[in-house]
Amino acid sequence: MYAANNMSTAALPATAPAAGFESRRTFAIISHPDAGKTTLTEKLLLFGGAIRLAGQVKARGDRRRARSDWMKIEQDRGISVTTSVMTIAFSGRTLNLLDTPGHEDFSEDTYRTLTAVDSAVMVIDAARGIESQTRKLFEVCRLRNIPIMVFVNKLDREGRSPFALIDEIADTLALDTAPVTWPVGQGADFRGCYDVVRDHMLLIGEPDSDRVPDAIRCEGTQDPRLADVLTAAQVAQLREEVALVREACPPLDVASYRAGHMAPVYFGSALRNFGVRELLDGLVDYAPPPRPQPAEPNPVDPTHPAVTGFVFKVQANMDPNHRDRVAFLRMSSGRLERNMKLHVVRTGKAISLRNPIFFFAQERELADGAVAGDIVGIPNHGTLRVGDTLTEGETLRFTGIPNFAPEILRRVRPLDAMKAKHLRRALESLAEEGVTQVFRPLLGSDWVVGVVGALQLDVLASRIEAEYGLAVAFEPVPYDMARWVGPEGAPDLARFIERHRPAMAIDRDGGHVFLARNAWDLDQARRNFPGLAFTETRERA
Repeated sequence: MYAANNMSTAALPATAPAAGFESRRTFAIISHPDAGKTTLTEKLLLFGGAIRLAGQVKARGDRRRARSDWMKIEQDRGISVTTSVMTIAFSGRTLNLLDTPGHEDFSEDTYRTLTAVDSAVMVIDAARGIESQTRKLFEVCRLRNIPIMVFVNKLDREGRSPFALIDEIADTLALDTAPVTWPVGQGADFRGCYDVVRDHMLLIGEPDSDRVPDAIRCEGTQDPRLADVLTAAQVAQLREEVALVREACPPLDVASYRAGHMAPVYFGSALRNFGVRELLDGLVDYAPPPRPQPAEPNPVDPTHPAVTGFVFKVQANMDPNHRDRVAFLRMSSGRLERNMKLHVVRTGKAISLRNPIFFFAQERELADGAVAGDIVGIPNHGTLRVGDTLTEGETLRFTGIPNFAPEILRRVRPLDAMKAKHLRRALESLAEEGVTQVFRPLLGSDWVVGVVGALQLDVLASRIEAEYGLAVAFEPVPYDMARWVGPEGAPDLARFIERHRPAMAIDRDGGHVFLARNAWDLDQARRNFPGLAFTETRERA
């Protein structure tokens, strides 16, 4: 590890006054499954001084569990199924790190999380390059103008040529690529990386060692000191490749990166603790501070003096010892302090912030002060839900937090019929979190749940049983897709509902949902009622 005097060694203390928002760096880590995202998250926390031990995700024993994966199903399966939020103080900056689910079945949680960040780190497996989920997540980032850094992981294993990876990133994502570090060797021959920007050699430590050797300061690639640590062939290859990189790739341009046109690229191995410090330095030096947030009637600038923010996530029962419920608030402007009263725009009611908290996975610290860019937890008893806007009294609404039409629909029932009311309470609570979509058919008493992927059903059943003591069963329904029908109040809506009553349902906000048997059924509905819209997304109310 780096010496303690080279890095901050404590998570953000609860009593520390909040500095200005310019010091905040709020970012998400995104990837295709198994690219090493959670391992990189662990090592960022380790190098940032927030933890003393980083556990391999699939290692045995509670002491070695991934610190960002706190849910039982995450620990049992070695995957991330919900977003974790962690705050680190590092090099004079406050880093708010959001670790997102990599599995596509939980993409809706990831999409919502991306509304709350100012930049993202995309983790790529050196052997597999750009994969399907990576591409989808990038498109979401592009729609929201979120700048991206790339961390090419697993250089300690055999993989593709760094030049091939750089070309693929540039071609597939249509971004200029600016390598900040460049690998020397791969797999068993991986010796480290050359810092193209600072002109020094970074050596990898021994396997199973937590120590990363100090960088060797060089006066360019011609420095004779390189021969002390590399073979003659490695030195020759390094000189040739760095010269080619500098000729073929544009130099790092911070303005272009922040505008979403350029991706700084780092190479390393999170498992071997290599390249992580350089990535942290890059986030501190290059990642953007809080940006204006889209809202109606006008965007909210972080310099706005009054407190504003929006809830992008709600999580219940993070602590199994307490039946708790925490709303994740992205601060957009102003300075939040304990005991403030804020206005919930949706309900028009006030909420008192007696115990706002900063997060470190399942661990918490009281937040005595927070500014734009911070992620603050607000304990509540169902008062807040995803999409809520909080202000000091202003009437505005943050936009861009949608519901997505589910791809799998199932009827859900309790195995004990006497617990139907308990099931309703559990489903409504989990729907508030965004774990599932919940629909109540106009005919019948059964609930229909909608999810993006099959694994979400496992998570839903696991959480209902673990947190509410209910065993449930899922049954097929004669519908393949759900679409919101509107606009509300349209002349044809009442007639459509009456004609299709057996296939109509109500969502948690009272919106009308058409449950179509197949694509032909949906197409016929559109033809017969051209004045209605059948949409796949719906803005959170």
